[in-house]
Amino acid sequence: MSEPDLRAQIKEMLVKNLMLQVTPEQIGDELPLFGPDGLGLDSIDALELVVSMEKTFGVGVPNSDVAGKALRTVNTIHDYILEKRAAAA
Repeated sequence: MSEPDLRAQIKEMLVKNLMLQVTPEQIGDELPLFGPDGLGLDSIDALELVVSMEKTFGVGVPNSDVAGKALRTVNTIHDYILEKRAAAA
């Protein structure tokens, strides 16, 4: 899977599973997902995002420390998925 396709899939997952009021195209690769300066996701969204990542990409997030680093932006999620897939291969 090419990198732009994976980023597009991540954005679609975010919009669909978190029921966001934006389109995937409106989510920038470096837009913060949490906090007032980004999409404004909260801790409930974080849990839903972790479950969605497992279902969609087969990649789990073992703890909140990892989640804090991996779930910052579309790019950090993208890199985390690629890293986990490479480690599993």
